[in-house]
Amino acid sequence: MSDSQVLARLAETLEGLGLEKGSLEDLASNLLWRIGRLADDGPVTVRVGLASSADSFQDLQRLRGATDAEVEAAALDGTLRVEWVGQRLKGER
Repeated sequence: MSDSQVLARLAETLEGLGLEKGSLEDLASNLLWRIGRLADDGPVTVRVGLASSADSFQDLQRLRGATDAEVEAAALDGTLRVEWVGQRLKGER
């Protein structure tokens, strides 16, 4: 997926959610994330949470590294796993 395709998809998603790019950038500065695999043959996993949840990351099993190519392949084939770490955001079910 090219950069222009990613940006177009992001703009479309943000518009559908009623968010502006600046709001996403503000949120991003308050997030922590880890990317890797729980096992060599496990799915590529992205763990993301608010910076205030840093201690919660410490309680989880450590992720093994994943290469950029593995992350890209998982995103393209739909096997990328995303986990939220810490308290849920207000309004989230």
